[in-house]
Amino acid sequence: MKYNSPQRWLKQITASFFGSLLVGTVAFAGAPEKTDLKFGFIKLTDMAPLAIALEKGFFADEGLNVTLEAMPNWSAILKGVEDGSLDGAHMLPGQPLAAQVGLGGISEPVITPFSMDLNGNGITLSNDLWNTIRPNLPLDNRGRPKHPISAEYLRPVVDQRIASGSPLHMGMVYPTSTHNYELRYWLAAGGINPGQYNAEDALDKEGGQAGAEVTLSVTPPPKMPDTLAKGDIEGYSVGEPWNQQAVFAGIGVPVVTDFDIWENNPEKVFGIRESFAKENPETVIAITKALIRAGKWLDDGGTFNRPEAVEILARPNYVGADYNVMQASMVGTFEYEAGDLRIVPEFNTFFANFATYPYYSDAVWFLTQMRRWGQITEPKSDEWYHEVAKRTYRPDIYMKAAEELIAAGHILPEEVPTGTDGYREATSAFIDGVEYDGRNPNEYLGKMKIGNKQ
Repeated sequence: MKYNSPQRWLKQITASFFGSLLVGTVAFAGAPEKTDLKFGFIKLTDMAPLAIALEKGFFADEGLNVTLEAMPNWSAILKGVEDGSLDGAHMLPGQPLAAQVGLGGISEPVITPFSMDLNGNGITLSNDLWNTIRPNLPLDNRGRPKHPISAEYLRPVVDQRIASGSPLHMGMVYPTSTHNYELRYWLAAGGINPGQYNAEDALDKEGGQAGAEVTLSVTPPPKMPDTLAKGDIEGYSVGEPWNQQAVFAGIGVPVVTDFDIWENNPEKVFGIRESFAKENPETVIAITKALIRAGKWLDDGGTFNRPEAVEILARPNYVGADYNVMQASMVGTFEYEAGDLRIVPEFNTFFANFATYPYYSDAVWFLTQMRRWGQITEPKSDEWYHEVAKRTYRPDIYMKAAEELIAAGHILPEEVPTGTDGYREATSAFIDGVEYDGRNPNEYLGKMKIGNKQ
């Protein structure tokens, strides 16, 4: 049985008491307009809120009959949401934003009322590449490489490969993915140019290579380890469990996590068509409530529920990876070289630090990266960034769902960011120390040494 401290017990009693008072003031959502729903996902551990909402009965509590379907790649996810064959999906934050601005010819606007997690990604190098740079890395007092590892240690290899006419080639999962932008950020922070997109190749698998010192291309997440093992790429940026899989398979070494690149960065969102949300507002609130409860369950007691979550995710109909591989990063640890297991308690965060709230400032950051690397081809005003963020990210829906959960005693009032304007406070918790303030996107872009500055 899980032990609750006296302080937490008191909080729960308080929440229940105030929840009973709120029942008379909160306007509860009516019955869902659509109850039979199909959601898509990619085989990654950060699809966990969907699996947990289904397996722990949170969807059922809201009167929803949900089917989850694994999709082969992010393009299939986007197409399914756009054409209506999926009612919603585990999505990259850049996908709803790209849909809103018409990037890549996407015509159906997509919104998100729920952010699925923080962190959860890594960058892995092939054994050959790792063995080349490892002798030059500074070591800690236990003889292990100091983390985070800067991309500057790749510089000699990059120069040698350019001179030989065979640039270093790495993989990421989708052109508007967090993984693409994190890999580019890491390389650029180390003084290496990852290249620019143009209007014609903004969503191409091989796009964004103009002026590149390291070329990048798209590989679906579950195929990353095999692609690395075959030598088609020499490193990759991907979510778990596919970095840990490289370690367990002995084919690669993770060198940096996204927590090191941008501390507590937003990772995935739950995306739905804007038209679906307008036609089914009560359904969307019900979905959001179930997902918030799932996120809370995943983080309740720190990692208390994670072993059970890993057992669920390891099933073939979900992620289908080996239990031990998935556990390596889901229980507050992360393994770099084989045997180099380190404590990283916030590597996978599903509820703490307001992980589930769809902040406008998160959306703005992704838009700045689209502009930085040329996917957005022209300079935009600060107002444009804010307008697109507010059309796409919907904290108003989230808060309606959260208010009902507070009133019912499922979450505590302090577990959601009441009173926020939708923007996180400015932070310099990036690998290069550059401060980001979502309220001033063009000022932020102007600080970048590589890439578009407005």
